[in-house]
Amino acid sequence: GSDFADGSLEQMALSRHTLASLALSKAFVHWLLNGLPLVLVAPLIGLLFDIDRDALLTLTLTLLLGTPVLSLLGGLGAALTLGLRSAEMLLVLLILPLLIPVLIFGAGAVVAVVAQILVLDFLGGLGVLVLF
Repeated sequence: GSDFADGSLEQMALSRHTLASLALSKAFVHWLLNGLPLVLVAPLIGLLFDIDRDALLTLTLTLLLGTPVLSLLGGLGAALTLGLRSAEMLLVLLILPLLIPVLIFGAGAVVAVVAQILVLDFLGGLGVLVLF
């Protein structure tokens, strides 16, 4: 169930912690449970596909930079659609345009390493998204 539906969101709002710290901690736990396993398993799967070492290192780095952004954007979308009846479709329409640059920069960095092109532009783009 959602925190809004069962009333625990109200209890969190009444606690001594700020709502921003609660939201960041929830996004961090989401990343630990979903993003970190992906970061750890992706290089192993890359080895199965015989991806070279530099591309695997870049893949791991882009996942380390990109997956927290995806978790934070998911939290933003959930906060924007809180309490709405048809929140799922609106969530997709609101958040998908924000997710696409993360995916483009992440995939572009790996492709740039494989094609032996300068990869710093893509990693810089991901870094800016992390700071945003």
